[in-house]
Amino acid sequence: MNLRKKHQKTLEAIFDVPIRSDVAWSEIEKLLLALGAELSEGSDSRVRIYLNGCRAVFHRPHPKKETDKGALKSMRKFLIQARIKV
Repeated sequence: MNLRKKHQKTLEAIFDVPIRSDVAWSEIEKLLLALGAELSEGSDSRVRIYLNGCRAVFHRPHPKKETDKGALKSMRKFLIQARIKV
């Protein structure tokens, strides 16, 4: 996996322990696209993600731009399921 430095930093932030609370959702979406994920809009603030045969639905955070710790933990699980490693 050959990611740009910014995408690699976002990936590392998702897997940081303890779980961070300062990761912008827009950076996660950019990372997912760089990994080859397909993103599609759902109703309200939902975004559907398809990556390496795995599917997930997440809510975009609002009004803040940062992803909460619970969603970041779920994203970590999704990436592991999709065979993405740091």
